[in-house]
Amino acid sequence: MAAKSIPHFRNDAGLPVIRVAAKEFMCIGAKPPFDHPHIFLDMGADEEIICPYCSTLYRYDAGLKSAICAPADALWHEPEAA
Repeated sequence: MAAKSIPHFRNDAGLPVIRVAAKEFMCIGAKPPFDHPHIFLDMGADEEIICPYCSTLYRYDAGLKSAICAPADALWHEPEAA
């Protein structure tokens, strides 16, 4: 079975809404070391979900074409090991 990459999102700016093109993802809250436990969120049939740790509202947006989220810097990339 092929591994599926789960996007991780953060909300360092404290935005009221982050639009995402995925219905299953991880919320980390803010960039480490200020992150909260990385929690898996699944919207299912819904169009939005609120993270129970940081209260960020994530709204599904099927119209996002060039990025997986808006704003684009809300996408978290794990630093590469040296």
